[in-house]
Amino acid sequence: MRLAWRRFRRDKAGVAAGSVVLLFFVAGLGAPLFAKLYGKDPYTTYGQNEPGLLNDYGYPIAPNGGISGEYWLGIEPGLGRDVLTQLLYGIRTSLLISLAVVAIVTVLGVVVGVTAGYLGGRTDYLAGRVIDVMLSFPSTLFFIAFTPVVTSLLTSPGEEMSPLLRGSILVMVLSAFGWAGVARLLRGQVLSLRSREFVEAARASGSPPHRIIFHELLPNLWTPILVTASLAVPAYVTTEAALSYLGVGMVEPTPDWGRMLLKGAEVYQTDITYMFVPGISMLIFVVAFNLLGDSIRDALDPKTDR
Repeated sequence: MRLAWRRFRRDKAGVAAGSVVLLFFVAGLGAPLFAKLYGKDPYTTYGQNEPGLLNDYGYPIAPNGGISGEYWLGIEPGLGRDVLTQLLYGIRTSLLISLAVVAIVTVLGVVVGVTAGYLGGRTDYLAGRVIDVMLSFPSTLFFIAFTPVVTSLLTSPGEEMSPLLRGSILVMVLSAFGWAGVARLLRGQVLSLRSREFVEAARASGSPPHRIIFHELLPNLWTPILVTASLAVPAYVTTEAALSYLGVGMVEPTPDWGRMLLKGAEVYQTDITYMFVPGISMLIFVVAFNLLGDSIRDALDPKTDR
């Protein structure tokens, strides 16, 4: 780990990307505190409550989406809510959902992949076929199709769903179709490791299977697990935003990047600033997280020259 940390510190792009990712995490997780200090929240319709902020058509009167010293990133067209606090709470929503999904798919993928790869035989065959079936699904289409189905099963007709339950449904659906890729990757890694000398020596010395898995195999799998998890977070952030944009994710009044992009697509001809704010923020976050994942992979790879 000390070697990996030294390699990572030498990678200026990785350090810069890590700083940007850390900033997003601090901004998202500390959104309530920042909103309290800022004096605004993402739910109050300031434009409708205060005269002089929106014109007769519901668009900000001030240029650049109403950006001013009081509203740092402007106000939302129509309802007049504060854009900065919506963005911060939207980061919080996307991060919490994506981190929960990554944790679940990583655990499921490790359990299935390591078990199938180590036991082999019928267990490996059955697990391999299940993984093949799961990977054959067009994931985006099934996300859109299954989310309303799960929602209808967990709520009564006409019942208003809480943001917590809706977020939990998103986590369930994304996790159900996301673990197979991790499982296949780790299964292949275990298949190559189980015939290595140190595993054969542990088996010949009488070590039970669980000890071999936890003391011989898993320590050699941390690199692909960490790299896969770090690259999966931005992927699930964009997936969650896409589902909200398509109307099957988070809905009003919950702040969300995808919902902000949906609103921005409706008003971009008159107020393009409202679309730029979440769009550029998501672009910066995804690029930074991908660069961070590449740097982590290079730092953990003993053969790297970087």
